Amino acid sequence: MDDEVSMTPPAATLPRALATEAVHAGRDDLASLGLHAPPIDLSTTYPSHDSRAEAMRIDAFATTGARPDGPPVYARLDNPTTARFETALARLEGAESAVAFASGMAALSAVLLARASQGLRHVVAVRPLYGCSDHLLGAGLLGTEVTWTDPAGIADAIRPDTGLVMIETPANPTLAEIDIRAVAHACGSVPLLVDNTFATPVLQRPLEHGARIVLHSATKYLGGHGDVLGGVVACDEAFAATLRQVRFATGGVLHPLAGYLLLRGLSTLPVRVRAASASAAELVRRLTADPRIARVHYPRIGGAMISFEVYGDPHRVIAGVRLITPAVSLGSVDSLIQHPASISHRIVEEGDRRASGVGDRLLRMSVGLEDVEDLWADLCQALSDGPLPSARPAGQPLGASAGR
Repeated sequence: MDDEVSMTPPAATLPRALATEAVHAGRDDLASLGLHAPPIDLSTTYPSHDSRAEAMRIDAFATTGARPDGPPVYARLDNPTTARFETALARLEGAESAVAFASGMAALSAVLLARASQGLRHVVAVRPLYGCSDHLLGAGLLGTEVTWTDPAGIADAIRPDTGLVMIETPANPTLAEIDIRAVAHACGSVPLLVDNTFATPVLQRPLEHGARIVLHSATKYLGGHGDVLGGVVACDEAFAATLRQVRFATGGVLHPLAGYLLLRGLSTLPVRVRAASASAAELVRRLTADPRIARVHYPRIGGAMISFEVYGDPHRVIAGVRLITPAVSLGSVDSLIQHPASISHRIVEEGDRRASGVGDRLLRMSVGLEDVEDLWADLCQALSDGPLPSARPAGQPLGASAGR
């Protein structure tokens, strides 16, 4: 039914350890160029005195979507700095290729457009997803139609015009986890897209479990410092070629300065994720025992994201933090906290939002690299602004709920 995305899985092992790849991938040629830091190419266009040869290269790209040999043609088609980031991310995810975009939503839009161009406009998806991803699918802004289901219903939801199955695991913001391998089996020949933004390739490499497309909001952990916007799709080269054509036609390109910052961010990705995850696990332990907390959500694979439900007013917690930044986004070196029902998932219809576990008392925290004692002190004083429960409701468990 579908030959746009190859069924051949990528190699399951990296030639070098992940930490080594994070530092060196996309930079392998620097020594031969006499450079230590990657260069930034800010050109929008490139000279060519052979217009016939240039026409042939443009025709070849229009036909195949393959990156042109030789010097670049135009920045909307390709850029050497951005290409370094794409190479590095593909290596970290164990993919043949990666294609970068101006944002995570631009990346998802390109995937949907690429599948729709083959007449495959139907998407099967599992909630929760990031709120804007949910909205993009459900609103039909790109001509797509979505069927929402749980993982067990994926096989039955697939139709002849299904172009994609989409999941996010751990999910935003509940941190619910999905068995990627089981879902990939249920998809059959339909490509499975996994949003891997929360886990990053440090904790999870979906292609090794049968997924065929991996999506990142690179703005988050890949950049890691809250100063760059970007998105990237890791996949096989056949689908990457189609994505490049969509990117060229729609203009959702990643700026080369952003590509440079993202490549730099990858070099410290394993160190940052592991350090922040250790602090997150300790905060989970303490929150689990705190009588002001109704429930803690933390994925079995770990990570630096925490969600917890409070007995008191969540808005008072947001207003009460002093060290932790009350803001949208995540994955930065500094800790962030937000109220999903008001911010990241406000755009999702209330009934759907609550049904997927995004309740009004849920808070989502992205744990950064601050000392865990300072983070705990800040959380404690913010939580103290709300009332202490006199007793837990009957049947209410005390503790973390991994993946629920």
